[in-house]
Order: sequence, then structure tokens, then C-alpha cells
Amino acid sequence: MSTTTAPPRPSPGDIKRLLAAAFIGTALEWYDYFLYGTAAALVFNKLFFPSLAPATATIASFVTFAVGFLARPIGAAVFGHIGDRYGRKAALIITVVLMGAATGCIGLLPDYRTIGIWAPVLLATLRFLQGISVGGEWSGAMLLTLEHTPKEKHGSYSSIPQLGSPVGTLLSSGAFALVGMLPDDAFYAWGWRIPFLAAFALLAFALYLRLRIEESPVFRAMRADAEREGPTSAPLIEAFRRTWGRMLIGVAAALLGIGGFFLLTTYVISYGTEELGVGKSVMINATLLAAVAEIAVIVVAGRLADRMGAWKVCTIGGIASVLVAFPAFWLIDTRHTGLVMLGVSLGVAVISIPYAAIGAVVTGMFPDTVRYSAVAMAYNLAGVLGGLVPLVAAWLTGLADGASWGVTLLLILIAACTAAGSYLAGPPLRRRLGPDHPEHHEHPATAKATA
Repeated sequence: MSTTTAPPRPSPGDIKRLLAAAFIGTALEWYDYFLYGTAAALVFNKLFFPSLAPATATIASFVTFAVGFLARPIGAAVFGHIGDRYGRKAALIITVVLMGAATGCIGLLPDYRTIGIWAPVLLATLRFLQGISVGGEWSGAMLLTLEHTPKEKHGSYSSIPQLGSPVGTLLSSGAFALVGMLPDDAFYAWGWRIPFLAAFALLAFALYLRLRIEESPVFRAMRADAEREGPTSAPLIEAFRRTWGRMLIGVAAALLGIGGFFLLTTYVISYGTEELGVGKSVMINATLLAAVAEIAVIVVAGRLADRMGAWKVCTIGGIASVLVAFPAFWLIDTRHTGLVMLGVSLGVAVISIPYAAIGAVVTGMFPDTVRYSAVAMAYNLAGVLGGLVPLVAAWLTGLADGASWGVTLLLILIAACTAAGSYLAGPPLRRRLGPDHPEHHEHPATAKATA
């Protein structure tokens, strides 16, 4: 057993500063990432794939969108290694710089008419770099938050970084709503670039916040042990060897918060404008309203997770999402502005129930020494599947001649996976692991530091 002296216990002020930095930094990171999703639905199909038929151009645009998700496991491997070997803080500083630079450069890209095939190639490359960054972002922000805070509050504290998603949606959709007020000629000529170029300024702010974050007590204890006993040579390989089954459960549990979200935001914007003939401003405003609803749900569900247990909240949220899938799309299919907004908000609000506490569920399954690598890989493998959802949804809509039933069944399948994964992460996993569960062999210095 380790005899490492416990690091100083974080003060309430330290915890508040950490939570603020985790929330704001994650919100800015997701702002950058979500901009691409909105632009993929509204802009890139026209400016970067103009020679294709409209439906084919939309699919091609979503292919570049999916590239970012395919890159996420690579980012998980890279930043998981950095986070487990060199520190959570170091990984988070690199991720925010990479994301801000890649997003800003998208705003500088010439379109297809200017440089031909190089335009979509460069667009896909920058999207790939965005995916690399996100591959390490969520897991690092979540671990820093939970490794500083008491276990009994992990449900509500894990919801703080999750608020970055709806706030990032509000910022990105709000930015596009503002530039969308421009005449179409101005919007497609230069207006769409403004939200991307703003990433350069946001990068400076986010970097300042990340530099002020304290390293987690868990990693400081791990580093002290590694100085005596040697570090884990390949944390990701060790994570796969020891916890591959738990990683699969984590993939299922996290799927709805990623795949369902992009189905009900990124894809629904395209579905509403292209298939239903609803104005782009209506669809963007629907995602803004949905983001407000998501914020409220995340706060409430996070607090419920402290009382009920994170796995229970996530399981209930997955089941609820199965039940509301058809009603949400029935509302959207009315084409009535108010009902479209209600349908999008209802769907996003319900899938946000499991999203609120999923960080506590996934991080709680893995031991300290490989936690960053295991959490990052599980979450980002779910991200790969989630990133393909808009593409699959577009294909299913084509098969259904523009009807929404195929997409609705896809949402039900995703929600069922999350309900099952969340349940398996609860009592079944604890019974199977027994004394080997990380809850029973938490690093002694960690336990003292966060008590």
C-alpha cells in the first residue's frame, strides 16, 4: 500500500475557481466545435461542395463533420497518455490551443470556387484537428473537476463541465443567428466566417483560465508514487488490458449524450430546412431554446444524481428518451414554428438527463493510474458513433422519402443503448468487480485530499 503523504486539501475557494475554469473553458471549447456542426448544415454544403446535387452535398458536408469524430479516439490516445503521465492540466492547455487555432483557421479558408478541391481537403484537415482536441478535452475537464471534489457530490459537480455543451450551443447558434440576419449574399460571402474568426480571441481567454488551474490531488499523488516505483509505461495499453469490458459499458452509457444531441441539433437543422422547408432562423432559434432547457435539466439532474446515484439518473434518462422520441419528431414535422421549437426542446431536454451525470458514471469505473486514458477512449469511441449519426440520419431520411420515422427509430436505438450501459455501470458492474472496483481501492492520498 502506498505511503504517499496526502496533498493539501483543496479549499472551497480553490474548488469554486476550478469549477468556474472547467465550465468556462469547456464552454469555449464546445463553442468552437459546435460552430462546425451548424456551418455543416447551412454553409459548407453550398460553398465547399457546390458541384454536387443538394442532397449529396449535404451528405458530403456531414462526412467532413464526422471526420472530427473519427479523430477523437486518436486524441483520446494522445491526451490520455499526456494526462496520465504528465498531468491533467498539461493536457487541457494543449487541447484548448489546438481547438482555438483550428477553428479560427476555418474562418480563413477560401471556398471551392477559389482553390478547387483543396478547399474541402483543408476543411476536413482542420476538422480532424478539432477532433484531436476534443478527444482529450472532456475527459480532462471532468477528471480535474471530480478529482478535486468529494465523492458524495460527484453527481452535481460532474454536471458543471456538462453545462459547457448547452452554453457552447448558445454561443455558436447565437453567433450564427446574428450573422444569419445578413442578406444571403453577404452571409455566404463573408458573414459565416465571423463566428469562426472569433475563436482566436476566445482562445486567449480560455488559455488564461487553463493556466490558472491547479493540478488534481490524484495526479500529484500518482506522480509522487511514480518517482519511487516508476510510471505506467503505456497507460492506454494497460487500460485496455485491465478494463476493456468497462470501456465498452462506458461507450454505451455515453452514446445518447453525444449521438442523440447531434441528431436533435445538427441533423435537425438540416432536416428542418431541407426536408420540411422551415426557415433556417427558425431552426437555429429552436436549438437556442433547446439549449436553455438543457441548462435547467442538467442542473436539476446533477442534483438528483447526488441523491439517487448517477447510474440511476442516467438509466431513467435513457428510458425517458425512448418514450419521447416519436412525440418530439411529430411536433417537428408539423412545420409550425412554435411546435417545431417545442419538439426540439423536448427532445434535447430529455436526452440531457443522462448527459448531466454521465461523467460521474464513466469516471467512477476506472482506477487512478489509467483513468484519463480509459475515460477518454470510452467517451470518444462513443463520439465516433455519435459523429456518424447525422450522416446515418440523412441516409435514413432518404430511404424514407423524407419522412422522419427512420430517424426516430435511430434515436430510440441510441437511447436504449445508454439506458442499458448506465444500468450495467451500476449494481451489475459493482457486483462483478467486487473488491477490485476503484471505489474500494482509491489511492489513499486521493481519499484524504478530497475527503
